[in-house]
Parts: sequence; C-alpha cells; structure tokens
Amino acid sequence: MMPKLYGETLSRLDLARMSGDARAFGGVRLMTLGDGLERGIRLLEFRAGSLRFTVAVDRAMDILELEWQGVPLHWSGPSGLRSASLHEYEGEGGFSWGRSFTGLLVTCGLDHTLGPAEVPASNYNYPGVKTIRHGLHGRVSTIPARLTGYGERWEGDRCILWAEGEIRQAATFGENLTLYRRIECDLGSQEIRLSDRVVNTGFLNTPHMFFYHVNLGAPLLAEGARYLAPITDTPWAAHEARYRDQGVGYQTIPAPQRHFSEQVWQHETKADPQGETHVALVNPRLGLGFMVTTRKDQLPCLYEWQHFQEGGYALGIEPSTHHVLGDTAARDRGEMIWLGPQEERRYDSRFTVLTDLGAAEARIRAIHPQPQDDYPQPSGHFRPLTGRPQKE
Repeated sequence: MMPKLYGETLSRLDLARMSGDARAFGGVRLMTLGDGLERGIRLLEFRAGSLRFTVAVDRAMDILELEWQGVPLHWSGPSGLRSASLHEYEGEGGFSWGRSFTGLLVTCGLDHTLGPAEVPASNYNYPGVKTIRHGLHGRVSTIPARLTGYGERWEGDRCILWAEGEIRQAATFGENLTLYRRIECDLGSQEIRLSDRVVNTGFLNTPHMFFYHVNLGAPLLAEGARYLAPITDTPWAAHEARYRDQGVGYQTIPAPQRHFSEQVWQHETKADPQGETHVALVNPRLGLGFMVTTRKDQLPCLYEWQHFQEGGYALGIEPSTHHVLGDTAARDRGEMIWLGPQEERRYDSRFTVLTDLGAAEARIRAIHPQPQDDYPQPSGHFRPLTGRPQKE
C-alpha cells in the first residue's frame, strides 16, 4: 500500500523524484541524549509522516514519546527520562521504580509484576537463597537493550520503518530471560506494531509475568475524554470507597485534581472474532483517540490506572498476563506461567492513533456494549486463567 503523506498518496518513485533522499519524508534514526539524568540514553526516532515517536533503546526499547501532527499523546512523568545506570531497584522498599517512570509504554516483568513482594526462590539453583524480593513491576523497564538493527525497508510501494533489539534479565543461579522486541510502522500510517518474545534462554524452570503500562497524558487526556472497552465485568477496584468519595468512575475523565489519590481497576473484556481486545481513550473535543489492541489468549487481563492528580495527570491502559492479585496469588491459584528451558511466550500488539472516533467507538461497542454505570460494583470474580504450564 502506498503511503499517504500530507494529503496525497505517493509511490516510492514519487518520493524519489521529489527529493535527493526519500528519508526526508520519513525514516528511523539513532541519536544519543547528552544532558542531565537522561545523559547517554540512546533514542530511535521514527518519523512516519503525521506520526512521530521515539524508542528509548537503553530503557528496554520502550516507546517514550508519541505525537500525531505535533500533538503529544503520551504521558511524561515528573522523574523525566532517567539513565538506567542511576536506577536503584532495591531502593525505597521496592518503590524506587517510580523514580524512573515516564513515557507512553513502560514494560513490566519479566518474572514479576505489580507491587513489591517476597516470594519463594524455588527457581534459584542456590541452597542459600530461600526467598527473593521483587520491586514494583519488576526489573525489565530499566535494562538497556542490545540494538540488533533498525532502518527502512521497501516492499514495492510500501515503506516499513523498523527496529529490533534484545533485552536480557539474568542472574547467576537465577532467571535467564530474554525479551526479543521488534517495533514497526508503515510510512504514512497511524499504527505502531509491537512484537515481543520472552524466551527462557537458561536451563532452570522460571516464573514469567508480563504486562504493558501504556500511559496517556494531556492534551488527549482531558476533562470529558472517555475510556472505551468491551467490558463484561469489573472484578476488582482498589479501595472501592475511594472512587465514590472522589467522584471519579472508570469511564469519564475529570480535570486534574489537587488531592486525587490513584485508582486502579481490573476489567474483564470480550475479544472480537479474531481473538483481539481493543481498549481506547477518546477525546471528542480534540477529535483524537488512542487504541491499544492485544490478543486475549496472550494478555487475558486488563487494568485501568487513573492518576488524575495535578502535576501527574495520567491514564494507564494495562493489558496483563495475570490478575491484579499479584505474584503470590498467581502461585497460590496455580496460574503462574513457568517457562522451561528454551520455552517462550509471544505478545503481538498494536497501538493506533484514532481520527474517526465514531467508527472506533462503534467497533468496540459491536464486540460488547460498555456498561453505562461509571461506578460498577466489583464482582470479586477472577476467572481461572487456563493453559498455564505448572513446572515449579
């Protein structure tokens, strides 16, 4: 398919005729930041026409910034982009993760997600280690990647912008997990494709947990914006009394608030006939939205993170391998994923800028009508997660 740029559909030959270098219209380039806490971090900048985004190579190849026609859609946290070399994983009782938390996509895992926890070290081949302490959301997001390639590839008149890398989380006597990540988008498109493989590159049975912390901010996040998902149930909400006291439900976005305390929900969703789940934030006033598409068989659970405090103001769309109950509950319920030697799990996702909000909402509602109640009563029913190999 030929790229559509600046209102025109252009072939590869058209672009070549109009410039000495077709990369003037889009491409991928590598740069290194040079000041403050972000000094030394490598970024890949993807320029795809109206869509521009950056990938933080030295932060697990997570997506940092995303703009559509110059409008930022991502969230920028107060910590800013911070070099992985400055991160103290064990600090602050495991909550130091918040000092390195910013950007559109923050990957959580690879062997632990959610809150700090001390769990059995049964996967460690070391008699002196009985338990292991995990920090908030695991280690992977602050591990630099080995960049294995990037660039532009033409297939006829279709130009694919791409990058690949490897992120290894490993310890002597412990886990040896590698995340193989590929990021793609087409020149002139509105969509980013993310393909992840998590492989046990070691020889010990190893627990695996994984989710995407997709963070949206102003001006897309604004009073009156709406959260859309094919929700069939809400099993859990953090501090149920809190969301009623604060007057903020799961669906309608308020303006930034001075004393807002974070709210987290877990929703049960229905997949479309292709097995995909679609979740979006739409802003009718701006005429823009953003949709996260994942596979239900890969990431069966969904959290919604609300951080509407002044000076923070973020919404998180968070598809996950496990329930919000956490690491210990996953073990107790027999739902922990155990990867044997050389075993892997795949995750295929798309991030799409929405410009036709009516069509996007109709698509989601056709899968399952969204509940009208902005304050659903949590059911407490966490459906069993099946197909999990038990190899502890």
